[in-house]
Amino acid sequence: MTDPEQLAGRLVAGDRRALAQSITLVESTRPDHRSEAAALLDAVLGRTGGAARLGITGTPGAGKSTFIEELGSSLTAGGHRVAVLAVDPSSRRSGGSILGDKTRMERLARNPGAFIRPSPSGGSIGGVARRTREAALLCEAAGFDVIVVETVGVGQSEVAVADMVDCFCLIVAPGAGDELQGIKRGIIELADVVVVNKADGDLLPAARRAIADYRQAVHLLRPKHAGWAVPVLATSALEGTGVDEVWAAVEKLVAHLREDDALDRLRAGQAVAWMWDEIREHLIDSFRHDPRVATRWSDTEEAVRAGRLSPTTAARRLLDAHRVTDA
Repeated sequence: MTDPEQLAGRLVAGDRRALAQSITLVESTRPDHRSEAAALLDAVLGRTGGAARLGITGTPGAGKSTFIEELGSSLTAGGHRVAVLAVDPSSRRSGGSILGDKTRMERLARNPGAFIRPSPSGGSIGGVARRTREAALLCEAAGFDVIVVETVGVGQSEVAVADMVDCFCLIVAPGAGDELQGIKRGIIELADVVVVNKADGDLLPAARRAIADYRQAVHLLRPKHAGWAVPVLATSALEGTGVDEVWAAVEKLVAHLREDDALDRLRAGQAVAWMWDEIREHLIDSFRHDPRVATRWSDTEEAVRAGRLSPTTAARRLLDAHRVTDA
């Protein structure tokens, strides 16, 4: 059995083994571990909130990993401590984490000022996002002042990450065709900073065209934050150029949000949304494990599949079974 108070003490003292142990604890789905994880988070909550929280997403082949490694190396060289976390709900289909063995960021993984942690495979996006939020708080409590949350999967993972960070960065690569093709409008609307990576060598002319296209695109969208114009920046993570400018844009946004307490309101809203996500997760879990529901589940589902019962009626019957209280 884990002593949350003792583990919290080691964690805030900078014990990296305690950090790894703490994250393993919050990743566990065992009921007793969940209780211990909640106690641990409460114990360290007063030591959180001081880090800059950066979310990063991007199209396949955009060079996210190279960019994050270059950014992390630059920040640690400047005295920052950087934690990189990944939201990877797609890994449940492949059976493993894309960040397996940290091979994508080998140089950063060896950096004593950095900490890299892939998300666990399996589970819903809500569950993966919850564990990543908790891991981010633990990293803050351990003294990391920059938290980078990367979306490895696609789809709802972008929305989940945007809802847990201060600044959401979209990384794209120049291509031969329409630069906006395959980029959903909704993802661009989430972006606080757009980065056109691989702006080097033969791709430099294409990168310049991509920058013009994205600047026009973000200009037509309603900004997420009042008074903030989404910058579109060029980088070459391979050559290490433009990365410092991206970090300067992140710091500028955070400073802008602090001016009228918008950052506090943003984080407060995220915390409340996180609470409701927790409630939904627990209610669904309670429903699925209710024996009164389990006895009706197969027959009800089969009736829906066969068209003998409408989904609405079936749902009501299962919910009614869940609501029944023991005499």
